[in-house]
Amino acid sequence: MTNASETPAHRYGAGLANQIEQKWQTFWKDNGTFNAPNPVGDLATGDPLPEDKLNVQDMFPYPSGAGLHVGHPLGYIATDVFARYNRMLGKNVLHTLGYDAFGLPAEQYAIQTGTHPRTTTEANIQNMKRQLGQLGLGHDPRRSVATTDPEFYKWTQWIFLQIHNAWFDEDLQKARPIEELVRDLLTGARTTKDGRNFRDLTHAEKHKAIDEFRLVYLSDSMVNWCPGLGTVLANEEVTAEGRSERGNFPVFRKRLRQWMMRITDYSDRLLDDLDLLDWPEKVKAMQRNWIGRSRGAQVAFASEAGPLEVFTTRPDTLFGATYMVLAPEHPLVDALTADAFPADTDERWTNGAESPKVAVEKYRAAIAAKSDLERQENKEKTGVFLGSFATNPVSGEQVPIFIADYVLTGYGTGAIMAVPAHDERDYEFATVFGLPIVPVLDGDITETAFTGDAPHINSANEQGLDLNGLGKDEGIAKAIEWLADNGAGEEKIQYKLRDWLFARQRYWGEPFPIVYDENGQAHGLPEDMLPVELPQVEDYNPVSFDPEDADSEPAPPLAKATDWVEVELDLGEGTKKYWRDTNVMPQWAGSSWYQLRYIDPTNEDAFCDIENERYWTGPRSENDPGGVDLYVGGVEHAVLHLLYARFWHKVLYDLGFVSSKEPYHRLFNQGYIQAYAYTDSRGVYVPAAEVEEKDGKFYRNGEEVNREYGKMGKSLKNAVAPDDICRDYGADTLRVYEMSMGPLDTSRPWATKDVVGAHRFLQRLWRLVVDEESGEVTVTDAALTEDDNKQLHRTIAGVRDDYEHLRDNTVVAKLIEFTNYLTKTYPSGAPRAAVTPLVQMVAPLAPHIAEELWAKLGHADTITFEPFPTFEESFLVDATIELPVQINGKVKARIDVPTDASKEDTEAVALADARVKELTDGKNVVKVIVVPGRMVNLVVK
Repeated sequence: MTNASETPAHRYGAGLANQIEQKWQTFWKDNGTFNAPNPVGDLATGDPLPEDKLNVQDMFPYPSGAGLHVGHPLGYIATDVFARYNRMLGKNVLHTLGYDAFGLPAEQYAIQTGTHPRTTTEANIQNMKRQLGQLGLGHDPRRSVATTDPEFYKWTQWIFLQIHNAWFDEDLQKARPIEELVRDLLTGARTTKDGRNFRDLTHAEKHKAIDEFRLVYLSDSMVNWCPGLGTVLANEEVTAEGRSERGNFPVFRKRLRQWMMRITDYSDRLLDDLDLLDWPEKVKAMQRNWIGRSRGAQVAFASEAGPLEVFTTRPDTLFGATYMVLAPEHPLVDALTADAFPADTDERWTNGAESPKVAVEKYRAAIAAKSDLERQENKEKTGVFLGSFATNPVSGEQVPIFIADYVLTGYGTGAIMAVPAHDERDYEFATVFGLPIVPVLDGDITETAFTGDAPHINSANEQGLDLNGLGKDEGIAKAIEWLADNGAGEEKIQYKLRDWLFARQRYWGEPFPIVYDENGQAHGLPEDMLPVELPQVEDYNPVSFDPEDADSEPAPPLAKATDWVEVELDLGEGTKKYWRDTNVMPQWAGSSWYQLRYIDPTNEDAFCDIENERYWTGPRSENDPGGVDLYVGGVEHAVLHLLYARFWHKVLYDLGFVSSKEPYHRLFNQGYIQAYAYTDSRGVYVPAAEVEEKDGKFYRNGEEVNREYGKMGKSLKNAVAPDDICRDYGADTLRVYEMSMGPLDTSRPWATKDVVGAHRFLQRLWRLVVDEESGEVTVTDAALTEDDNKQLHRTIAGVRDDYEHLRDNTVVAKLIEFTNYLTKTYPSGAPRAAVTPLVQMVAPLAPHIAEELWAKLGHADTITFEPFPTFEESFLVDATIELPVQINGKVKARIDVPTDASKEDTEAVALADARVKELTDGKNVVKVIVVPGRMVNLVVK
């Protein structure tokens, strides 16, 4: 007999869990358990593949030097559970994980330490693989990729070239190879953008004309320039305060020559195809809002610099347009800026400047550091008068032209007709600057703009346009018709979506497969010159600038590698000198297509064989867009990554490289793991692990600290490493605990003290099979009782449904309930017929202990591919039901009756019950009330 103070030799604890987990992880690796075969290529086995397949994927992680905390694996565990469950259903499952490893953090670390970004990146990847490896994730290791591998980014560069060598045919609404455009231009089937005959152009002019059609093009664009970081930033990398997210440096709006992608050509398809996707509605709404399709009219206001084009969704309110506002960056601002203000100019319009040119210069400088978001949300209306006027096309009135920061170049034309009576921002601006406010809808404007619907007023001219008395829709239609008939406008659809700025002034990114000739003309490199690899450099710093110097110009780190930049190549015109592009692609490039490389990671001849793509992501029916079967990640990627990936995929589809219209068919957004954080009296975060609770207060080293609640991470010093939990409890415990914490799509609080509950469940499961003292298997061959079968089959039915719908928290609850039932019912040994399916049901959640128990139950093969238990419908329905029997409103007895018993039969059983007969003996049963399936009530006197 073991001493009470000693741990039984075969108890499931951290030490035994760690042994079991290492054993089975080695087994899975040595046997290639999770290697999913392909139809063709190096990963093909030659055997027929199941038609029933599953492609499940996690969003690309960035391998941070800080390593993982327990919040990071939440989604990875959930997809692994789902993948393992589907393997047990007989599906061929593709599940792997790669690394999105280019980006600014590794480059900045290189700058600080002098260590090459590849060195730190590869070390971070190895550490992340080690941490994730502890969790027993069923990934196919052969399919893992990193965006920083030259054999991967060769194909990123190749796809870039396919997009560069394509144009968008508006008639067919699809991308086509540029060669087909050139053929049409040569035959005269199409003209150049400016209407010239292509055949009459010089060689250089033809090159430029073709470039104007390409889906990738060079443009002088307004960008977010951050001198403190030495690079241009995407909008998402700039805070609402107009500073860089990384480093908190000022960001300035600046016009630079940059690579752009015409994602706007795909606006309609990106919008309309959302209806084909199984995505959360909130994500679809975010993409719809980002694209921002709206119908209205393009209207021309005559000015000294030519027509001033505005887009408006309410052309019916043109009679109320009393001034115009241009974005400060609008290309016609300089031409419209007068030499002097008119004599009667209101002082409020001049911003204290002696001339319009000085006013514009001062204003542009003042807003240079503002982000687009800050400009749009700015409550204080500012602007300056250009000293010139435009003509309202419907009223003939001369309206003053201003510039103001609340108008942006990215949406519409960068100019607006201001209707202050019916637009709140225009009303505020007009109030500040003393501009006319003319109502054209019959509503109250005494306090603010009237933005509702009402009949039109003050809306008629002598040229035949009369909107007075009309409603909104009729007014819009009539206004557009008049504008078109009078050459002043036309109906148009407009989008908020902007073309994609596709260049960064960094070192650690994919080089462009582009070179420039002596005339600055861009040339795409042929495939046999790919990949263009990053050169080794001594200095990763961009040329440093004063963070406040808005006039500084980017100088990328690659510009210093002159031996790499200047090359002699033969691109078909003999060997000539060319210059490489010294910018690199943004970090979104690799993640815009990586799901396709997972499918065919060893293919040296193509980024992905279309036969493999068709098997794993091809459409299954006429209205199926195809794509990854399940894609799990955070909602923070709802717009940018997902929109960019959809755009790249659609171009590849148009060009015939893939069979699927969409990259991700089903999307699931997991929540976050949060944790308590603590600050000292200075407001500085202190390590949560060093805080103790005493009498409801919290202390660190004797000093009281404040507790708050937030997302787990390094900045709040409240991170818990998965390594620690695996060491102290085992990986299966961590997996079960994270899945049990709550619904997967909600955030949940981490509490290390609660992990023990998951561990105790696994210990009870272990004891159903193994004697803790002897290590012997304790299951019996006893037949299952009726109650056993009910419990088992109801558990199976519920667990199957929960696994299918990613309700892993309720899976855990059901498995705990069934385990407790068997433990209580069979203290000396549970029936094999009940324990075996229980172990199978546990396997997706806690695979290591399930494998070990499966082996102890006498099975030679892995549990991975064992068929998941099925249930019999007959055990899901009770044959009888227990009903309470009330006497004069109080429950006095309970009876069992068939579930389909009639009222008469139920009454007869109640009256025949011994307890009821005893309580009614000698009394008069006045009335019997039977509520079927609920109760029986006897009225007795």
